[in-house]
Amino acid sequence: MTPAPRPHGTPLALDAAAGTALGAALAACLLAAAGVLLYASGRARRRALLDRLDRDGGPAPALPPGTGGGRRRFAGVDRRVRATGAGRRLQAKLAATGLDLTPGEYVVYLTGLVAVLWLLASSVLAPFFGPIAGLVGVLAANAFLAHQRQRRTEQFIGQLPELARILANATSAGLALRTALGMAAEELEAPAGDELRLVTDQLAVGRSVDDALNELAERLPSRELVVLVTTLVLANRAGGTIVASLRNLTTTLEERKETRREVRTMLAEVNATAFTIPLLGLGAMLMMNSMMPGALARVTGSPVGQVAMVVAVGLFAAGFLVIRRLGRIEV
Repeated sequence: MTPAPRPHGTPLALDAAAGTALGAALAACLLAAAGVLLYASGRARRRALLDRLDRDGGPAPALPPGTGGGRRRFAGVDRRVRATGAGRRLQAKLAATGLDLTPGEYVVYLTGLVAVLWLLASSVLAPFFGPIAGLVGVLAANAFLAHQRQRRTEQFIGQLPELARILANATSAGLALRTALGMAAEELEAPAGDELRLVTDQLAVGRSVDDALNELAERLPSRELVVLVTTLVLANRAGGTIVASLRNLTTTLEERKETRREVRTMLAEVNATAFTIPLLGLGAMLMMNSMMPGALARVTGSPVGQVAMVVAVGLFAAGFLVIRRLGRIEV
């Protein structure tokens, strides 16, 4: 007598389905554990790399050569700041200034400066001037970075005639452009030596001459450097001689250097006047508050007084910007 077949859903079928599900669950758990371990390992390697870069003074492409080594301050803040787009732009700006600062250190110092100015203005003048002083601190810090970048660019421009002379002598002796740049990096002082050393380091890791020189022109923007970079790039692409062009460029750069010095001397009084105007306004408020203690607090206690103070500060700022713009002459 033939036994009847087991209906669907019997314990045997359920055991097979349960075994398959259990095996799939175990495989998923193993894959998940492997993924977690791989992620933790990669994160640990990334943290170790960032710590090593912090000890060495930051990554070479972003910070100029010669920045201070050793353990950097506020490493955790620095990592978080660099992870943002604004932090990367700040890092590039600091690299162009030549300052021995990381983005994290700059943010911490700027925060402290804003807090000190806020409290100082609130206590000496009136609470209304606290936010204004903090905003002035942020603008002043940004202006300081721009000034340092301009100053470093001016120093580099002053070394361009000597740089062009070294490159002309090296290429006339039959040396390649890469070798000539390396010689110039060794012979010139900072900032030209540091910037050219960064260019030679980029060439050593496989970057093209065009890309390295164009990046140099972006870090230190100036007409003189753009002309020199364009001459070198075109000569490198065409493969022709550049000795005569570099010698002519050396003479032109020396003449422009003297012209820029004369213009800067003539504009010194204009620049001093631009900085004197805001100081006069600040001195007037301090004198008024010292003669009548609490006068600024009473004036800024009403909406009309606050609007008047904002207008006055805006007029002083506009005068400063107008005078600075009038005293800016492109040579």
